[in-house]
Amino acid sequence: MTFYYRTTSYGTGKPSKEELEFWTKASEKKNWRIVRLPNGYYQTEITLGNDEWRDVTRRETIEGAEAAIDSSVEHFAKKVEFAKGPTVVKTFE
Repeated sequence: MTFYYRTTSYGTGKPSKEELEFWTKASEKKNWRIVRLPNGYYQTEITLGNDEWRDVTRRETIEGAEAAIDSSVEHFAKKVEFAKGPTVVKTFE
C-alpha cells in the first residue's frame, strides 16, 4: 500500500493547520479520482484544489486502485481523529 506522505515536523506534537486541512480533504472519497494511463495501469489522484491533481498510487486493476483509495481515506480519517486529542475510555473514582 502506498500513501501520499508530506514532510512534517513533530516538534510541537500537533499537526499544523495546513496538515490538518490536507488530512481532512484526503479523508473524503469525493476528493479522489482514478485515471487510466496509456500503459494500461490505473492511477489514483487527489485534488489539491483549483483543478490541480497529484498522483498517489498506480495499480494494475481498477478494483485495486479503488481499494487503495478506500485504504487511504481510512488512514487519513484516523489521522484527523487522532489530531482531535485523546479519547477518554474509562475514568476511576
